Amino acid sequence: MISTAIRLARVGSPSELIAAALIGLGYPCVMIAALLPNVWLFAAFATVTYAADWYLHHKGSYLINRLAKVRVGLTIRFLLRQVLLVLLLAREGLAEDPLFYSAVAGFLVFYALQAPHGALTTLIRLRRAMPVVTRNVDLQIRIPDAAPLFLRRRAAEKILHMDIPAMLGVLLAAALGTTAIGYAGLALSVALGLGYIAALAPYLRRDKRVPAAPVVLEAVSEWLRQYQPTAVLYFSGSSESAYQGNMWLETMEDIEGRPLIIMRERGLVGKLQPTTVPVICVPGATHLMNLDLSSVRVALYPANVGKNIHLLRVPTIQHVFIGHGDSDKLASVNPYSKVYDEVWTAGRAGRDRYALADVGVRDDDIVEVGRPQLAPITSWDGTPKNPVPTVLYAPTWEGWDTNPGNTSILLAGENIIRRLLNAENPVRVIFKPHPFTGIRDKQAKIVSATITTMIAEANAARAADPRWAAQAVAAKQDQAAAKAEMVRIEAELAELAITGKSGRDGAELSRDSLADPQRLARIKVLRADWNDAYWRSVGWWEHLVVTGPEPRLYDCFNESDAMVSDISSVVSDFMASGKPYALTDSAELGADEFRLQNTAARAAVILTNSAAELDELLAAVSSLERDTLAQARKELKEYLLGPDEPTSMDRFNDAVRALSAESEARNAGVEQRLAELALGEGDGPGAAGSFGARQGFGTDTLGSGRFGSTGAGDAQAPLPR
Repeated sequence: MISTAIRLARVGSPSELIAAALIGLGYPCVMIAALLPNVWLFAAFATVTYAADWYLHHKGSYLINRLAKVRVGLTIRFLLRQVLLVLLLAREGLAEDPLFYSAVAGFLVFYALQAPHGALTTLIRLRRAMPVVTRNVDLQIRIPDAAPLFLRRRAAEKILHMDIPAMLGVLLAAALGTTAIGYAGLALSVALGLGYIAALAPYLRRDKRVPAAPVVLEAVSEWLRQYQPTAVLYFSGSSESAYQGNMWLETMEDIEGRPLIIMRERGLVGKLQPTTVPVICVPGATHLMNLDLSSVRVALYPANVGKNIHLLRVPTIQHVFIGHGDSDKLASVNPYSKVYDEVWTAGRAGRDRYALADVGVRDDDIVEVGRPQLAPITSWDGTPKNPVPTVLYAPTWEGWDTNPGNTSILLAGENIIRRLLNAENPVRVIFKPHPFTGIRDKQAKIVSATITTMIAEANAARAADPRWAAQAVAAKQDQAAAKAEMVRIEAELAELAITGKSGRDGAELSRDSLADPQRLARIKVLRADWNDAYWRSVGWWEHLVVTGPEPRLYDCFNESDAMVSDISSVVSDFMASGKPYALTDSAELGADEFRLQNTAARAAVILTNSAAELDELLAAVSSLERDTLAQARKELKEYLLGPDEPTSMDRFNDAVRALSAESEARNAGVEQRLAELALGEGDGPGAAGSFGARQGFGTDTLGSGRFGSTGAGDAQAPLPR
């Protein structure tokens, strides 16, 4: 019942639900105490409402927004408490006492201070907001320090809580008959409010503001003119999609030329992992379309999102869809892909997938580049890494539609885990659900929680089993040392993450977040060391649930000996290891039809929703002779991911180089045709200008070659290649 209430209320924990209940019950109790009247009961219940309110804000509870939606927002809750205090004074027979009028006047003055305070905080925030957020970019403009975090954070809540001295003073005055305490409390609350406003006021001065938007945008354009980026990773998406951009960071660091990352959502910048590549986040479409990107020759898109159109409109850039994974899902043959100049796939399978789907992507626009991200995945030598095999269960999420084949977690998840935990020959289970699990279907989140409970119970049973208890005792010292090493590494990583004062706003982060190659190299080493220590800190017999960003999915690949998953890019990536794997036919198509429809299933053990076929997978892990699909996996690996030589990074750079040359040739051809028109070989003296306008080129940019950097011609299609 409690879990149902938590789910319906959309709170994160039982404590949040309790706090919400205390608010709901506390205010009626405060009113009853005022009507009785009873000062001490009033004080007790009012304290409960203060504490519960503070706790929900501290937790960032979803309920705070819901309360505002039903018109009992933060300000109303504080005002209601003060009105009830005035009612208490009247019921105590103090309606004609000067304290009563002073309390009413004091609270009115206190509330009058909310207007200038709210205006100040809003103006300061707006005048500190930069039109472009950057990382690893020195804009050479003065960005002053922001107001201290304690003044900015939860400002409305802070000033409203400054009524506590007034509430306390008036209550004590009513209880003790000492009106001076009430006057002092009221005066202190008003003084605190005035002091808060006075502390904020200096940050509205001109010297505390960031430069105006035109100045910042010109600084960004000047930096672009000096840096001359040649290849851009363009990334936009929801807050949960940060992994789609993060997976390409190391590739961008190794790419030939001068890379740049362009983002569109401010909230995603903070979720971007440390990188040496310059990053600019441009939320405004108009600002993006007016940036000088004339040196960019190739733009890479990891996701099909609506905001891609704001860069796709630039005709001097060759646009490439690279995706964020390679699978047999419908997303891998999205018809939107035909808007790009090229589509880069991992291997031949991607090319054939588009040909079969016939969505308008031409075969000669597809380039096979492999998957550079898969370099950290180690190849299998045919024997389990540990005394017992480790099986990774990595189901994908439920997708945007109701197709039962999207994920195995709903229909088969519990069966898969139950059979693995109860296998005749013991195995270790690593459960790593997709980050989107439960976004569309809440039942998927419930099943994921059930699986987590099953694994916890299985671990408890192993801890009580003498066979495993002996292993735990023998490994205890080494595990403790590994955990201590993890703590040390985490402390050093935390220190390296601090590149300036804490509590900086977006403008300060843009100013201070400059690339430090030595620091970032050290972070990479420490993360590798942490990963090694993590796996040593847990027993090779212990089942694991991995839900956070660390350890990474590829680290789980390297630790496991086999995998159970669904049709997704996870399977294609796992193919790089050469290890056995199983896929679940949750839609119950039948093994033959399932393999026919899904390329990645050709070398897999096919599971029904009962997961009865898992013994075949476990047999393949335990004995090379019983691994009947080894050769099929080898052939399928090359088909899905391309050959091992040349390396994927080499092939990727070759593709960038070739497309850049094509872009240069195309742009030179356009310049030549415009020049010919300007000489009168076209429609007359004004031909060049009209032609340029029709194609989205400003006539003032013809000499400099800055095609497409103006805002003109948004709706025009680029010239054919």
